[in-house]
Amino acid sequence: MANRVTMTICGDEYTLVADEQAEYMEKVGRLVDEKMSQLMEQARVGRSDAAVLAAVNLADELFKAQETSENLRRQLKTYLDEATQAKNEVSELKRQLFKAQNRK
Repeated sequence: MANRVTMTICGDEYTLVADEQAEYMEKVGRLVDEKMSQLMEQARVGRSDAAVLAAVNLADELFKAQETSENLRRQLKTYLDEATQAKNEVSELKRQLFKAQNRK
């Protein structure tokens, strides 16, 4: 069910409708407001330029987070593959030990 949330970003009110919880949508709105306000103060740019710069900065953060996530996924897969290989080796060694013990 879609949630409707009204929030203020850089002095303007926006009503967003999304399936996410209202608290989450408010969090997103606060982040955008903070990024734009910060850019307007620090870079002394207008609202539309701040919106574009905020979008570019957020897209950069997104791409870097996705790359980090993918690297972690690959690393985790490597660890899982190594753990599976080690488990198989342990099973084989146990089999060999059992076989050697039964020969005596």
